[in-house]
Amino acid sequence: MKDMTEGYTTPDGRQIGGVMMEMKNITLRFGGVVAIKDISFDIREGEIRAIIGPNGAGKSSMLNVISGFYHPQEGEVWFHGKKRPTMRPYQVARQGIARTFQNIALFEGMSVLDNIMTGRLNYMKSTILDQALWWGKAEREETENRAKVEEIIDFLEIQSIRKTPVGRLPYGLKKRVELGRALAAQPKLLLLDEPMAGMNVEEKEDMSRFILDVNDEFGMTIALIEHDMGVVMDLSDRVVVMDYGKKIGDGTPDEVRSNQAVIDAYLGVSHD
Repeated sequence: MKDMTEGYTTPDGRQIGGVMMEMKNITLRFGGVVAIKDISFDIREGEIRAIIGPNGAGKSSMLNVISGFYHPQEGEVWFHGKKRPTMRPYQVARQGIARTFQNIALFEGMSVLDNIMTGRLNYMKSTILDQALWWGKAEREETENRAKVEEIIDFLEIQSIRKTPVGRLPYGLKKRVELGRALAAQPKLLLLDEPMAGMNVEEKEDMSRFILDVNDEFGMTIALIEHDMGVVMDLSDRVVVMDYGKKIGDGTPDEVRSNQAVIDAYLGVSHD
């Protein structure tokens, strides 16, 4: 595999920058169960980085380490060249990391607009009294945040449902709203946990287009977990492969596709 210490150029001519996040020898245990065993990989500025593997490989656990929900017993997480101390998820969010979830986590009784507005919480600095009076700083803040949310609603093409309670929406649109809430946080690193899960072909095509546009138009770095290998190979710049908590492959889609250990893990066969 080629050296990409200083970034690299994708086959379609996009320039990928240096290391944004580095996972160094991460090991995560739950009692006597080892979910992640001594895994290292990096995520680079501007790329779409996929984490794949069979069920139970430890992918979601790794995403939870990146987002600060889990704290590994061994290893280090580096972000923008600095070792990250143990942090709560809200502190990680303030660093510029946002995520979606495998199981949709929205406020079902709230409208689409209000759900996406919750992604702006880190940008709401006025006091409760200011907000109650809706005057001065609070009014300006609310206006600015709503303008940003409206931009996201337009981007995701969900203007017609902006006032609809999320609980009334079909599954595919709920996934789009959840993406909108993550985008509202204006993250440097966007984590997507199975963004295509449960979708039909048309919904997958729409979500794939939005992910590519987020990366291209917003310049946002993306790390995603996904089971649909067609989607992974089409979207990703680089892929890290996990199996039983270990890393068994890491490289471009073509390099991973031809890796015998990866083939064996997905086909469930042994290689002599």
